[in-house]
Amino acid sequence: MTGTWALLRLVLRRDRWLMPLWIAGLALAPVGYLSSIKAAYPDAAARQHFYDLNATSATFVVRNGPLYGSSPGNLLAWQCGFVPVVVGLIALLTVVRHTRTEEEAGRRELTGATVVGRHAGLAAAVLAACGACLGFGLLAAFGVAAQGVPLAGALALGLGFSLAGWVFAGVGAVAAQLTWGASGARGIGIGALVVAFLLRAAGDGSSAGWLAWLSPIGWAHRLRPFAGEQWWVLLLALFATGLLVVSAVALSARRDLGAALLPARLGRETAKASLRSPLALAWRLQRGTLLVWTVCLALVGLLMGGVAQNVAEMMRDNQAVAEVFSRVGGGGPVLDAYLAGTMTLFGLAAAGYAVQAALKLRAEEAAGRAEPVLATAVGRGGWALAHLTFALLGPAFALAVTGAATGVAYGSGLGLVPAALAQLPAVWVLTGLAVALIGFLPRFAAAAWGLLAGFLLLSLVGSALRWNDVVLGMSPFQHLPRLPGGTISVTPLLWLLVIAAAAGAGGLFALRRRDIPVG
Repeated sequence: MTGTWALLRLVLRRDRWLMPLWIAGLALAPVGYLSSIKAAYPDAAARQHFYDLNATSATFVVRNGPLYGSSPGNLLAWQCGFVPVVVGLIALLTVVRHTRTEEEAGRRELTGATVVGRHAGLAAAVLAACGACLGFGLLAAFGVAAQGVPLAGALALGLGFSLAGWVFAGVGAVAAQLTWGASGARGIGIGALVVAFLLRAAGDGSSAGWLAWLSPIGWAHRLRPFAGEQWWVLLLALFATGLLVVSAVALSARRDLGAALLPARLGRETAKASLRSPLALAWRLQRGTLLVWTVCLALVGLLMGGVAQNVAEMMRDNQAVAEVFSRVGGGGPVLDAYLAGTMTLFGLAAAGYAVQAALKLRAEEAAGRAEPVLATAVGRGGWALAHLTFALLGPAFALAVTGAATGVAYGSGLGLVPAALAQLPAVWVLTGLAVALIGFLPRFAAAAWGLLAGFLLLSLVGSALRWNDVVLGMSPFQHLPRLPGGTISVTPLLWLLVIAAAAGAGGLFALRRRDIPVG
């Protein structure tokens, strides 16, 4: 463990912008939710009506978890039902980034040549991720407690978020020992997160409630914030985290640096004819990611479409709730506003895939795999455009499938597909900005995720809390038509496309003129 604290400082220095951004940005979500709940349900009768309508709704329970009561705290905890999933995802990605990604890029070998113990890098990554999760949980807890809810419930809510992140930091540590590449480790970790969510959903949505106890996401709900807190559940998460970290250390001791416990599958001696072009190689590298994003978005679309009618009934007698949905959805009839807000959410998610697909360029460069490709007759432009094909067309495919799934669940068939595809100009702006960062500031290419987080905060929390229009206008998603029910203005869409094209073209121009690789 020698050198752990020095490596921890290095991790914190490298994440000095990204980590505070996600901690502070995500902590605003519970605070904003509580403000909206108090405005929408100012008295006990309104909250009880909400509880009666949603506590027994299977679709709502599957999506958000169990609703234990009708107090503002109960409604807040239920509204934050998906936050443990987000925190778990960030934690496992953080650990994989600072372990297997460092090893894959060769930087782990350089630090290991100094006075550093074998397990110091793993310990530093886990400590950084767990510390960030704890900081987020406490910040969220004290933020909502300052608005008048009981402190004990607020702490249970925040610590539930934190401990979910701790467990999946351990999952990321184990996954980093199993595969040769960071992408494989991320796939294993995200797969475990999806299984945990499905176990929680199956347990809460059926009579087999014991299934939820098999999921760290379910433990966050079983803490019962604001409903007679069960503090002993925290011990489950602490035990699971410790077990996973110890397992990761044991697995790390059994493998060589740069190796993995799962054997690599040998490829063919010669590539297939279908793999002998930059586009075919990009498809091979991008197809798994595209499939996972599309399936996950389609499943969420089925849930959101299935509860649309329930939302309309819920807002029938509550004008305050209707106004909140109208602000997020851009005005118009309540049900149209809900669906328009849902399409914005899908657009932001599709932008996440677009950023990841674009950043594959930087990942291939940093890992040293771009140089052998560019040493052939393939030019930089052709190599980059092959990957950007999926950053541009992949979101369109995912949004079309998601719009169709939402429409089928809602009962309108394919009628919501145009509303989903209307998000593409804003998604492509994120793609263009990511390419610009790769070209001009490759060391800071990951800042594209920070841009997406900022737009997410503006589009969802800022709209609901009525922030200044100039501030909200910084998000490209604020300039999209609010479909269904809204009108289409061509001028904003053209400006978004011009911005996306200019940023992308500038980034490609810079990529062709700079050195490759840039460490």
